[in-house]
Amino acid sequence: MESVPLSGPYLGEREEELVIDVLRSGRLSLGPAVDRFEELVAERVGAPYAAAVSSGTTGLHLLCVAAGIGPGDEVITSPYSFAASANCFLYEGATPVFADIDPRTLNLDPAAVEAAVTERTKAIVAVDIYGYPCELDELRAIADRHGLALIDDACEALGAEYRGAPVGSSGTSCVFAFYPNKQLTTGEGGMVITHSEEEWHLVRSLRNQGRPEPGGWLEHVRLGFNYRLSDIAAALGIGQVERLDEILARRSEAAGRYEDLLGAVDGLELPAGDDADHRRSWFVYVVLFPEHAARERTIAAFDREGIGYNRYLPSIHLQPYMRERFGFEEGLCPAAEDVSARSLALPFFTGIEPAAQERVAEVLDSAL
Repeated sequence: MESVPLSGPYLGEREEELVIDVLRSGRLSLGPAVDRFEELVAERVGAPYAAAVSSGTTGLHLLCVAAGIGPGDEVITSPYSFAASANCFLYEGATPVFADIDPRTLNLDPAAVEAAVTERTKAIVAVDIYGYPCELDELRAIADRHGLALIDDACEALGAEYRGAPVGSSGTSCVFAFYPNKQLTTGEGGMVITHSEEEWHLVRSLRNQGRPEPGGWLEHVRLGFNYRLSDIAAALGIGQVERLDEILARRSEAAGRYEDLLGAVDGLELPAGDDADHRRSWFVYVVLFPEHAARERTIAAFDREGIGYNRYLPSIHLQPYMRERFGFEEGLCPAAEDVSARSLALPFFTGIEPAAQERVAEVLDSAL
């Protein structure tokens, strides 16, 4: 039997054509392709300003810099996410405070966030985990009540909707990411979305070595970073945005197939479904097993059968560097830790074939 990969990009002739155009133009960086890509993404999510950056991580870091986060500050975030959700403010010397998650949505529990606020809290970094929108209104109310900055890590959520509006349109600054396993890919890359013209100019300056806008190449008005996105990558992004509706539809169809195939598997918990307030954009397909041992049994079967997987996601506070630096231990976030022990990402990508999904489901069911 052929192997089934965990993920893979969905690229075609249009992306190739656009990349070749950039190569022939000689404008490989700071050219018109980046500007056009920014315009298309901003239009797509209903925001006035977008700034392309080298990754989702760098975009989150720049929003932390813009928020004035620094040593002595505490930032509340989710323990059940990719490490960048916390690393983005560790770069500025802040201290992570992990609030537990809702075991159904796998997003931050607003009540836990409220309980975690102290006089040292500077900001909240929310996460739209696996493309499922977080409780943005409740988190924004907490931030407003305590005078905190709110940053939305929407790196996995391009195309998602919260309360009938696209994620990114609400006014809260957020970041999308474009790694090859994301809904839209530029290879590496990300996009900062903001509704503040001042913040937009600041992010554009910070990503470009602190140069002013406008200004000379060797003029630097602040400490900046080389967080630019190349025009080659932006060309890929333009082609992807042009067919984003197709990509999102295919991923939704693939998720629907898994739901049909796995819905009757005893003890298996499938991802939270959409409701009136939340419309997921399918990034990965993560299931929860009845217990840790069942997950590991399934992983052994996947290894034998050449089926891709990943243990999405370990709890951030229990990563070795977090334990060593801050002394975090088991029991801090029980809901997140329980989910981390039982969750597994199945093969999922835009071009996945129904037969491959059927094979995944058959092996998984047999393992259980």
